[in-house]
Amino acid sequence: MSRESRHHRILIVDDDAETCRLIAELIAAADRDIEQAHTADGAIEAARRERFDLVISDINLNAPESGLDVLKTFKHANPTGEVLLISGFGTLDTAVEAVRAGAFDYISKPFNIAEVRAAVTRALARAGEPAVAEGARVDRPPEGIIGRTSGMLAVYKQIAYAADSAVPVLVMGESGTGKELVARGIPRHSRRAARAFIAINCDAVTESLLESELFGHIRGSFTGAIADRKGVFEQAHGGTVFLDEIGETSPAMQVKLLRVLQDGEVRPVGAQRSIHTDARVVAATNIDLERAAAEQRFRQDLYYRLSVVVIRLPPLRARREDIPLLIEQFISTASQRTGRSAAISPEAVRALTAYRWPGNVRELENTIERLVVFSRGRIEVQDLPESILAAPPLEERLFADLPTLDELERRYLVHVLGAVGGNRSRAAEALGIDRRTLYRMAERFGIDLNEES
Repeated sequence: MSRESRHHRILIVDDDAETCRLIAELIAAADRDIEQAHTADGAIEAARRERFDLVISDINLNAPESGLDVLKTFKHANPTGEVLLISGFGTLDTAVEAVRAGAFDYISKPFNIAEVRAAVTRALARAGEPAVAEGARVDRPPEGIIGRTSGMLAVYKQIAYAADSAVPVLVMGESGTGKELVARGIPRHSRRAARAFIAINCDAVTESLLESELFGHIRGSFTGAIADRKGVFEQAHGGTVFLDEIGETSPAMQVKLLRVLQDGEVRPVGAQRSIHTDARVVAATNIDLERAAAEQRFRQDLYYRLSVVVIRLPPLRARREDIPLLIEQFISTASQRTGRSAAISPEAVRALTAYRWPGNVRELENTIERLVVFSRGRIEVQDLPESILAAPPLEERLFADLPTLDELERRYLVHVLGAVGGNRSRAAEALGIDRRTLYRMAERFGIDLNEES
């Protein structure tokens, strides 16, 4: 029997039985046999007893053993099977550990229905292929990267996948979103962790000085060059060079950078010979470099070299649920730095969460530090800057009026039934589920399938 036509065996693991049932209904298909387990021990026992093509597990199972333990045990017993992890509390450490242990994907909870279905389809298509050798375990935690939203979880996954590669990485995002923190996080979780990380802001120095800083110079090459000097690329041999604001470099400098990326060689100013360097390049910009390249405001060939891996950082306004976490962390940091302890009222947190933060995380951090310095032990709404109090808050209705996942599913089921004239077989086919699952979904949502549509 071909791989395309065989039945796939799937194990769903979650300590909540209703969540297991929901996932089972979402991914049910005629060629899929699905089992459920509600503990890590139960999942591990099931995996030892039977061979599954795919395990879908929540990370937090409210027990000493987690979904990561399920992942590691399953991959050890069945290296060609796939594991999809789901979590409502994503961190970079967890994402890196999951990727290193062989997870196929790692998605946030509450999850997007289409995302889960697509991930399952991709995982089953790859199940049974030869396993890729695992990388080294991560043992150094990241510093400063905070966030649990799906946007940040996507960033964590990209860092985890990119960490041990030597290919260039391009980090894009608005000013203040934390591009340098991401740039530092990549080598910190790689085999280059113990080697040099040298950052340079390409927009902060003149072009002539930038060339000397990047590539070095030899004695006498220009006025003031009284001795040979190694450039950043040579100093960072075996490590990482972070080129911040790469989009502000001149066309002439872009040609020189392209040569480094193509040939792995630099030529110091005034030198006759080039020097080999093994420095990984991570670049960052707050402009849309893809558009700039298309409009010939940035060299396309350099953009293609830099953008082997692209990590796009979401603005703070797009991950509003992370703001209370950031506030808590920044208050703690500012209190340690200033020696002044402070608490913050829930009303003040809500006001800060409703603000648009055009300066992103950097603006929030500076604001919190200022509030801690001038606080009288507790930060209240009236203590917030006038610019925040006077700014029109984002509509809270955008969040309050969002339908629940169940409501969206119910609406879609009603829509499909209407589109097929109430024909249950056609509805099940359109949804990609069997009739039994269709009946269970209808029962859960209070829809009478016997009624004429």
